[in-house]
Amino acid sequence: MPSPLFADHPADRPPERDTVESLITQARRLRGDLDAVRRESAADTGLATDPQLRWQRALCDLAVHHLDDLGGHLDQLREGLPAESTDAAAPEAEPAEPEPAAPERGSLLRRVGSAEWNLLTDEVSWSDELFAMFGRAPSDGPLTLDELPSLVHADDQEGLATMVTDCLVDGRPIDGEFRIVRPDASLRTVHMVGEPVLDADGSTACMWAVLRDVSELRRSQQAVRETRDSLHRERHIAQTEHRLAVELQEAVLPPWRGSLRFPQGGPVALDLAGRYLPSATRALIGGGWYDALQLPDGTTLLSVGDLTGHGATATSGMAMVLGALRGMAVAGHRPGPLMCFLNQLLDTAAQPALGSALCGRFDPAARTLEWSQAGHPAPLLFRNGTGRALDPPEGVLLGATSGAAYTQRTEQLEPGDLLVLHTDGLVPRRTHGAQAPHEGTERLLALAPRFLAARSAQDGVRIVVEEFGNAEREDDACVLVARVGD
Repeated sequence: MPSPLFADHPADRPPERDTVESLITQARRLRGDLDAVRRESAADTGLATDPQLRWQRALCDLAVHHLDDLGGHLDQLREGLPAESTDAAAPEAEPAEPEPAAPERGSLLRRVGSAEWNLLTDEVSWSDELFAMFGRAPSDGPLTLDELPSLVHADDQEGLATMVTDCLVDGRPIDGEFRIVRPDASLRTVHMVGEPVLDADGSTACMWAVLRDVSELRRSQQAVRETRDSLHRERHIAQTEHRLAVELQEAVLPPWRGSLRFPQGGPVALDLAGRYLPSATRALIGGGWYDALQLPDGTTLLSVGDLTGHGATATSGMAMVLGALRGMAVAGHRPGPLMCFLNQLLDTAAQPALGSALCGRFDPAARTLEWSQAGHPAPLLFRNGTGRALDPPEGVLLGATSGAAYTQRTEQLEPGDLLVLHTDGLVPRRTHGAQAPHEGTERLLALAPRFLAARSAQDGVRIVVEEFGNAEREDDACVLVARVGD
């Protein structure tokens, strides 16, 4: 229904049909492009739980509803324009690219209807679309302004009454939303715009309005808000967990900035240095550690290890294991029995986990390393420009099986020997198969000529970092270098 205007309001110039046709074509093409984006975003259903992807899909759906409404409005605008004159022969049009299919008329156009309430004659006029929107049959007749609240949600009736009163009494335009409860009990959200029509005396003669069903649009907007809020919450939780993991890791790992020499190292000083190497994705803080501790009997505890998982759970588990390892070593347990206790600890923990570990005790008086391992790469011994991996004792991953046995070996060391203990995350897992786990060991052993020139444990760590520091690792890594004094 064309909207009446105030008596003193100048008539607007109607839009040209060609301009409207051009807008319709552009809207349809944009709708087709948006459909392509929606199909791409929905291609990988395995990512449906990703908050970022859910938010993007919700935005696409919201844009679709906006374009659908725009297309419907443009179609109605075109229908209300006068037909083009056929007196002059139209020029032959150039072939155009196929346009996306127009929206189905039964769905879009039912979302917009019009009404007019004549206050002088009490006549009410509703468009067919408005009857469909309210779920009423045309034979039931339109609702008067007094009857209209009967289909409005109880919480919105006061707001509707205020809008209507402001329009009829103060001559204010109407622009607001309310919810209607249709006869089938379904709830719809309606946006109404309109204005009063004044008679020659300036009194309100009637009120006209255009009503639009915006239920789907509001649902899409709500989905965008919810998915956006979910995405923000997920990011906040991830940032909080990452910060907690970093703080816990920094509190547990030795804060070495150079070589470490224990003040009471016995006749032979043991020079130590370590380094944590983050993964390519720095947000993935793992459960790796390196540690050294001077024990009451004058020996030195050396350990490296790695628990499965990432984040605060992995770092808190690492802190628990490292604390238990230190306590049992101070209590005098040897490496083999110590690994048995750690395995029992992980096997019975509230949050079971798997982990690899290596533990050794260096005796400075005898220059011996007594060590045990649990599914972990063996220490690498570099002497006189050559390197080799020590023969590992028996030991499976921590937490893999109850009652596992762990043995230990003793290695005689010499002045100037350099030991490299590391976790298995040094090298990216680019290869698969039986040889893949040995790639890091082989690359470390190839550094033997450079280790020969190292005069301190810190020099040794620097060599390792130069070789592996820029690697795109999938996991973080730890390295501990020990050099036996001359």
